[in-house]
Amino acid sequence: MIFSQKDYLRLPTKAGVYVYYDKDGDVLYVGKANDLKSRVSSYFVKSANLGPKTRVMVGQVEKIRITIVESELEALLLEAFYIKKYKPKYNSRLTDNKSYLRIKITIKDDFPKVLLARREEDSRAVYFGPFPSASAVKMVLKTVRRVFPFQSVANHPKRICLYHHLGLCPCPPMFHSPEMRRVYKKNIKGIIRILEGQSRTIQKELEKERDEFSKKEEFEKALNLQKKINALSLITTPFHRPAEYAFNPNLRVDIRARELDGLMDALNANGFNLKKLERIECYDISNIQGTNATGSMVVLTHGEIDKSQYRKFRIKRKWDKRSEKDLPNDFAMMEEVLTRRLQHEDWHFPDLIIVDGGKGQVTSGLAALEECGVTIPLVGLAKREETIVIPGESFVEVLLPKNSPSLHLIQRIRDEAHRFAITYHRKLRSKDALNNTKTL
Repeated sequence: MIFSQKDYLRLPTKAGVYVYYDKDGDVLYVGKANDLKSRVSSYFVKSANLGPKTRVMVGQVEKIRITIVESELEALLLEAFYIKKYKPKYNSRLTDNKSYLRIKITIKDDFPKVLLARREEDSRAVYFGPFPSASAVKMVLKTVRRVFPFQSVANHPKRICLYHHLGLCPCPPMFHSPEMRRVYKKNIKGIIRILEGQSRTIQKELEKERDEFSKKEEFEKALNLQKKINALSLITTPFHRPAEYAFNPNLRVDIRARELDGLMDALNANGFNLKKLERIECYDISNIQGTNATGSMVVLTHGEIDKSQYRKFRIKRKWDKRSEKDLPNDFAMMEEVLTRRLQHEDWHFPDLIIVDGGKGQVTSGLAALEECGVTIPLVGLAKREETIVIPGESFVEVLLPKNSPSLHLIQRIRDEAHRFAITYHRKLRSKDALNNTKTL
């Protein structure tokens, strides 16, 4: 997307990379931001406290091109990609002639090191960058190291170091083991693949390995792999290569359109008659044995997370009247949350409702719709096989391909609903614990 310099207030409040052009179409500067509108505005508002060099650059800006991305790692790598491609004069001038950081991997060494470098001077190493933000590079490497431990000094002492005790460094004494040598080289290849944009493939491989350990009941190994998967997700989910954004600056918009169109086609092929999916709502329940039970409503608007529309519910505990045991009924809780939501006609009704769960949660959702006299398409997402549960004369479970953009969309909103519900639940639980402590 391209904006004139005067239209900077129209920029979206999303993460991405921005490029400044002068009147001749030459690139002046490349930067990244978690909030494009806020970051770019900071250059142009009258109250901006700019240095002399920055003020000169801002005076030359005619056009601003932005590319919205999916993750912080994508922004970091795309920024580096553009800097390497365009060599903007102000990216170097504004750093007082200091060279930007690069990630250096000494792949020709018996035990490769992952280092930071200012210049590409070693023909036996591979480099990634340059990266303008040293702190961002260090953050990425810190997270990557939790997935694939590596040595971070050129000449490691021949003894166990502190980072080894933290699970972050395979020290030289470890390499007496042929197995450790093999694992370490695999780690280095994994790091290179992440920096080349293959993180999704690596994550799937780790998930497959985790599942195999679980089947063998080697739960400690499975847990360690899950920790790696969680760390990798912090910076790489989802991921697209910088070249993809360079080729198509509207890549994110196109991805959202493919996700929504694919989901609409899949649902319409199973009995729905959806014309649009401008607003999707997803619901989840969080509780421990019925205590401090909460419900969440999260919203996608045109496929994008829309936090301004989120709602949270503190549930009045409902019990299963059909059971002799005094246990909470998650299905009744789901029905309560949806009933309370549907009574708010001032909130825009969605084109689709998704509930986190299978047939029981879907049935509860349908009961709430019937009670309120509202007709809205509703499906569930069953956790075990990640199938879409579609109601009808009999329930149909649709299994989308694992690489389906539509499945990624549903998983994204389901995971967000779970996060929002459990965050509120923990908050209530903490307050409850604090109140109990005060009464002792």
